[in-house]
Amino acid sequence: MPMKYMLKYLSTRSVYVLIVIAFFACSRRQKEYKSPDNYNLNRPYIIKLPAELDDISGIAYYGKDNSLFAESDQKGCLYKIYLNKPTDIRKWKFGHKRAYEDIVLHDSTFYILNNNGDIISLSFLNDSLIPHEFTFPESGKNEFESLYYDDKLQKLVLLCKDCDADKSATVSTYSFDLQQFIYTRSLTIDVKNVIETNGPISTKFKPASASINPATGELYILSSVNKLLVVADRNGAVKEIYHLDPSIFNQPEGIAFTPSGSLFISNEADETHSASILFYQFKKNG
Repeated sequence: MPMKYMLKYLSTRSVYVLIVIAFFACSRRQKEYKSPDNYNLNRPYIIKLPAELDDISGIAYYGKDNSLFAESDQKGCLYKIYLNKPTDIRKWKFGHKRAYEDIVLHDSTFYILNNNGDIISLSFLNDSLIPHEFTFPESGKNEFESLYYDDKLQKLVLLCKDCDADKSATVSTYSFDLQQFIYTRSLTIDVKNVIETNGPISTKFKPASASINPATGELYILSSVNKLLVVADRNGAVKEIYHLDPSIFNQPEGIAFTPSGSLFISNEADETHSASILFYQFKKNG
């Protein structure tokens, strides 16, 4: 083939390839992931966070001034994020460098989960935090990232991320009594259908955060590793499984609700995204 025709062929072919690439890129961007009935997970309101919160993990909603409290992995600080001015954060030091994973606010007391199952309670005295630590009683390999409050049980609940007691298709849970301050083994969640739905890329479901939706009474379980949102009843029976768009949920680590059911999800920073809060307004059906 003469050179001038070869160049023309390559030019035409290159344009065609670019058109195909652009088409599929647009198709990926326009893909609509399935969402729970009361939310559209494809359309978040995104609140970008300062670099101080690049390792944000758990979050808890504070209704008195419409803010979020958070903790950051390894920092040992409690943060307050003002949603109308997210760069103007406040922080209080409560501990040393450890793997802090989730946070619950209940009756003016904060409960911080360490990844080994230890729970640290935090109460304000003037403008300082008074910590008290409760040690997880079981030995062996036990890793946790999820802590939530169940108002029916009136206890905190811990979900295993990777515990010796679990097989590939189960997630063990423990409860923590806020009156007697003791841990007890609780229900086991059967996640066989979660693993099957997620396909061969993962052989185990690894919860990163969880919270009960006050508007529906359902348990929402977030997994950053599996890129999933799982909705279950309070007894741990899985009802729905939602794949998360990785372009939106780059590293989802925390979940919280307002009393009316509006949803917050925190994203840790990565190589291409800053830390953020994703907000979804609760939509009533009908």
